[in-house]
Amino acid sequence: MSEFFLEIFTEEVPSNLQKNARENLIENFKSFFENENIEYNNKAKVFSTPNRLVIYFKSLKKEIVQKSEEIRGPSINAPEKSIEGFIKSNQIENNKIYKKKTEKGEFYFYKKPLKKIKTIDLLNKNIPKILENLNWKKSMKWGEFDLYWARPLKSIMAVFDSKTLKFKFHHLTSSNLTFVDKDFEEKTKSFKSFNTYISFFKKQKIIIDNQERKKKIENELIKQSQKKNLQININKKLLTEVTNIVEKPKIILCSFDKKFLSIPKEIIIITMQQHQKYFPTIDNKGNLTNYFFIVANSLDLKGLIKLGNERVVEARLNDAEFFWKKNKSQSLIKLISKLKNINYFKGLGTYYDKVQRIKKLSGLISDELLISKEKIEIASSICKVDLLSDLVGEFPELQGVLGGHFAISQGFEKDISTAVSEHYLPIGIDSAIPKKPYSIALSLSDKIDSLVGFFGLNLKPTSSKDPYALRRLVIGLIRMILENNKQFKIKNLINYSCQLYSEQSFKFDSKSIQKDLTVFFNERFKNYMKEKEIRQDIIESSTMSYSIDDILKIYKKANVFNKNVSKQVGKDVIFIYKRTSNILFNEIKNVEISNSADPGLFKSNFEKNLYKKIHDIRKDFTSVTKEENYQVLLETLASARKEVTEFFDNVIVNDNDETIKKNRLELLSMLCKTFDNYFNFSKVENL
Repeated sequence: MSEFFLEIFTEEVPSNLQKNARENLIENFKSFFENENIEYNNKAKVFSTPNRLVIYFKSLKKEIVQKSEEIRGPSINAPEKSIEGFIKSNQIENNKIYKKKTEKGEFYFYKKPLKKIKTIDLLNKNIPKILENLNWKKSMKWGEFDLYWARPLKSIMAVFDSKTLKFKFHHLTSSNLTFVDKDFEEKTKSFKSFNTYISFFKKQKIIIDNQERKKKIENELIKQSQKKNLQININKKLLTEVTNIVEKPKIILCSFDKKFLSIPKEIIIITMQQHQKYFPTIDNKGNLTNYFFIVANSLDLKGLIKLGNERVVEARLNDAEFFWKKNKSQSLIKLISKLKNINYFKGLGTYYDKVQRIKKLSGLISDELLISKEKIEIASSICKVDLLSDLVGEFPELQGVLGGHFAISQGFEKDISTAVSEHYLPIGIDSAIPKKPYSIALSLSDKIDSLVGFFGLNLKPTSSKDPYALRRLVIGLIRMILENNKQFKIKNLINYSCQLYSEQSFKFDSKSIQKDLTVFFNERFKNYMKEKEIRQDIIESSTMSYSIDDILKIYKKANVFNKNVSKQVGKDVIFIYKRTSNILFNEIKNVEISNSADPGLFKSNFEKNLYKKIHDIRKDFTSVTKEENYQVLLETLASARKEVTEFFDNVIVNDNDETIKKNRLELLSMLCKTFDNYFNFSKVENL
């Protein structure tokens, strides 16, 4: 068994392209080895730095044995060219093919002989094809080379069994050489083993293994922050990004003037993390400090890296401070009318129009949440005014958040400023959601208005595209309902929103919007439940009689049943429903059922017992104390197994007397309808 490693050296590849490249490369190689029956162990690894993409297999067989096999060719009646193509593609001598009859007719065949092939020959032949199939999310073409790659390709090092692989890939020929320093390409070094390769670069302070590099950065950040009695909440996304833009990381502590801590912390944090790729710090009380860490790609012996980064931050924060002082003093109320000058979307009016619609929608929601209509209308009126500010122009990610800060500085009540700050939430699947009533009302109104508007313009998402992030809006609505344990009359809100657009002279088809949005909600709701690992058959059963006004109840019921489906209580419920519904399905095709059995027609105690049990269950479903306790209700349904079993064991449903038969079917129908109060179990699969 021999090791194989390959390094592709390029100009710096952006962080967001490296992960996909690593995954794609190792999958391509594994697929190739499996197709060629080249054995390898599970210690395959793939790494990347900004300049290097590296793959390593610890042990491959030096040669493989291709077993003898019979290969079917074209029909004996096929054109001459087809036969010639078969012979040529398989490199067959004419006298080696033969005819053979099969069930599908007579065909030409070829007996491929047993053959030993050297792995090194297969690698030399196939690596160019593997590299050609490497899919970059973004690529470029440079010079006169007929090659698309993430960044200009400089060299390929490939070694197997300590021997240099020799193949051409576009303008490059593979070798056992690579560049030592990305800035001095005349410095090269040759390698025959992977361990030597890794060890050499470690001595150069270059960490090839991106996971090892990531761990080192994280540990150093924690270690140095503790030394300075600071705390650091390491942003995982930022950590991954920084890991992919350095190869010899060095942590440097920097600072900025404390005076800038007077501006909203969100501005400072976004400047640090998103714009500059720095790590901010907090003190023991959770307050932002003026210290931050940078991850440099070299030692800072003269302190120039530290000085340069501090100057960059100071410049950006100076601008932010200037705009903050300017914008916070501008009256939000007076600026509302200027929203008439900003278009919301072509066909949906201005932001002033949108604010007026949101204002009325949130006023309607205020009744459901028992909050002040006046206060939520004020919050609605000013929620988009920060779009007029210089700061939002500079930091568009902070729209809403900055509006909340402006509101606080101008003396608006806390409920109002918080609602303004949070009304865009949630902005992602892991994002926080509004929790306070005023924030919920404003966020809900904003999202409903947007959904109705875009659906009114028929700008619905397609299977592959969602340019206006409408799926995210619906998921946001679903999360707000479920995670806040609050149900809203979504249908009424959609209808009212359509009416508000109509009052502003927008001509929308309200019925079509209601129908399409209901389907859209249903799809997102099902996907949400799937992500929560609820079984697909339970999802389908629970949403059969789905209403978007019942999201909360449906989710709770489905979640409870999903947890119990494999337990005895779940098995009992499925048994009862399936046995009962199967008989009903087969027998009621020609019988009109009213779903109300007549106790006077019962001939046995088994009928009476089942009838009584059904009424006992129905009492639980109408009980105020048990209505929301879906675990108890499920157990109540399961408790009917005894009566149901005894009924079927002792009662013949298909009685000769049609009246008795019909009454017994009525009884079973009552049972199924009672179970339907939980949800329709017909799609749930038997275990």
